[in-house]
Amino acid sequence: MRLWRKPEKPKRRNAATPIALFLGAKLLAYSILGIFLGWIGSVLQLSPYSRAALQIGIGIFMLGTAARLFNLHPIFRYFIIEPPRFVTRFIRRYAKNNASTVATPLFLGTLTIFIPCGVTQAMMVLAVGTGSPLLGAAIMFAFILGTTPVFFGLAYVATRLGEVMHTRFLQLAGAVVLILGLVSIEGGLNLMGSPYSFSNLLNAASVSLAQASGGSPEVAAQPDANGAITIQVYNTGYSPDLIKAPSGKPVSLTVVSNGTTGCTRGFVIPSIGYQRTLPETGQTTINIPASAANGNLRLHLLDGHV
Repeated sequence: MRLWRKPEKPKRRNAATPIALFLGAKLLAYSILGIFLGWIGSVLQLSPYSRAALQIGIGIFMLGTAARLFNLHPIFRYFIIEPPRFVTRFIRRYAKNNASTVATPLFLGTLTIFIPCGVTQAMMVLAVGTGSPLLGAAIMFAFILGTTPVFFGLAYVATRLGEVMHTRFLQLAGAVVLILGLVSIEGGLNLMGSPYSFSNLLNAASVSLAQASGGSPEVAAQPDANGAITIQVYNTGYSPDLIKAPSGKPVSLTVVSNGTTGCTRGFVIPSIGYQRTLPETGQTTINIPASAANGNLRLHLLDGHV
């Protein structure tokens, strides 16, 4: 009598496990990196113009990355940061000779600190700007943790897509990166106080349209006799948001925050090189020197948005 055994089905590899290990290692690595970046910021503070130039550069890099995902021209293949070849060779040999599904994604997740995307680079700049190792680590930890569910879902879906859907997926990713690149450039232009950013051009067009239609212009707040004025900081913006001060006289600006936790705490005046993260509750006094007539002094958020 012959005994027939049913062949065992090959065990299906769980695609979620290596992705989870990869993202966990990435979260830890970037938190440690945030400590280092915050320490660098405590030694060397970036000026608003340096931060703006870096943000615009990141935006241009992201536009090139989007063009590469769209496969517009072979030249855009250079818009990719790759680790050294000896590292990739080591990873390939390790993956080929070792069947472990634990060490390899952990190693790759840690390696991502050397190949950050444009958005991650912007967060790294913000971590440097805090000037605090603890805040730097908190920023990187919160950013990676917040984006982990998105990246986990995208990576898991990408492993299940066919060739046609994979191409569509790359095009969708390219559109997202394109939008983020434009936002990064817009933020850099705003941070350096450029009147040619999209938001400033839109505001100027709105004012011109209101004046042409005979509408009443916005009433500007004015400092008192001593040149002092107070601005209230809310999570949604500043009040007043338009101030008219006399030329040739200094202005004392008192910024008051009360339980403010939004991004409006990042306060920048590019033209005088001032930048600071405001306290959640408290007062900050800024002495603005006398300026010439018809001069505009733009205030911006620390992350580059108006």
